[in-house]
Amino acid sequence: MAIRKIEHVGVRVINLEQSIAFYTKVLGMEHRNTIDLGAVKLGFLAFAGHEETEVELIENASSFPAEGKVHHLAFTVDDVEAEFVRIKELNVPLRDTAITTLPDGSRYFFFYGPDGELLELFQPGQR
Repeated sequence: MAIRKIEHVGVRVINLEQSIAFYTKVLGMEHRNTIDLGAVKLGFLAFAGHEETEVELIENASSFPAEGKVHHLAFTVDDVEAEFVRIKELNVPLRDTAITTLPDGSRYFFFYGPDGELLELFQPGQR
């Protein structure tokens, strides 16, 4: 097969600068680049040392079809309990009031980004 990895995930945002600030402060991502195409602005973020996959924030995407909306983004963490506390302390709106544990021991919770996008922090169990 010719497909090797996920290149990036595009997420519609209302205010690019506000969203870049959120993704860098709350998720620890690094802002890699912004491209201004006139009618649309694109912001690319990745994690330090893991630049192989990026999140692309898309401002002024109102002309894009609605079916292009992403359901959620999930990020791997080492300690989901510590992250749950940290996210609560940042006053980030939570969807989940508790951490969910799956039968394989994986644990996760969901919260919301600045444009209502659904984000998940996920600690893998035994696979």
